[in-house]
Amino acid sequence: MRILIIADIVGNPGRKAVRSFVPKMRTEHSIDFVIANGENAAGGIGMTRDTSEDIFSSGVDVMTSGNHVYDKPEMMEYLPKEPRIVRAANYPNGAPGSPLGLYPTPLGTVGLLTVLGRTFMKPLDDPFLTARKKILEAREAGARVVIVDFHAEATSEKVALGWYLDGLASVVIGTHTHVPTCDERVLPGGTAYCTDIGMTGPFDSVIGVEKQAAIHRFVTGLPVKFKPAGRDVRLCGVIVDVDEVSGKSTAIRRVMEYLPDAVN
Repeated sequence: MRILIIADIVGNPGRKAVRSFVPKMRTEHSIDFVIANGENAAGGIGMTRDTSEDIFSSGVDVMTSGNHVYDKPEMMEYLPKEPRIVRAANYPNGAPGSPLGLYPTPLGTVGLLTVLGRTFMKPLDDPFLTARKKILEAREAGARVVIVDFHAEATSEKVALGWYLDGLASVVIGTHTHVPTCDERVLPGGTAYCTDIGMTGPFDSVIGVEKQAAIHRFVTGLPVKFKPAGRDVRLCGVIVDVDEVSGKSTAIRRVMEYLPDAVN
């Protein structure tokens, strides 16, 4: 099974990149399943029904989210009705949305979950124990291929989770920082890993937002309204090959597609 995992989609420029590249990539790379992190798809912060449906209509099968999943009030009602989006599994019980996705495909059921980190982020339940528990639930439900999106700030926390889940998860990838790392590898137990797969959106920016606004905030310490930037738009992510019988990964590689003429 070949899986495309798309990095954090930022605003309309990121969604435009998804619309432009995903259908072509599915054909050119013989992709069987597409996952995207959509938590910044609505104006750079949060998700909405409309942005989610835009992404699904572009060829994405399912989406993960992150710490901004509830920033738009409509998601409190939409998430429980949309099984193709998973919220972080280490939110307390009762949080709207599904903490574990189980998706039948012609090559077998794919399990999907997100956990949020606790280092430099709002503390939630233990992401390590939560991830392990949800992976075992997915296995018991018949999913041989299980993907974990670790939405976290600290690289050390991400690397630690990769090693902790090696041999249990098929794939552990990091999101949230919007900066792609070059440490993609298959760990000894068969888990494909990358600390952060980056951002799908405008790279002529400060992690997706207009440069001058971000610089002003850092220089002055004053609040400022952020808007997504619009130039040097790229789609980032990874393509992972997973043996659908064993659930072990055999290869992972980074992808970066350019849409340089896009503007917000």
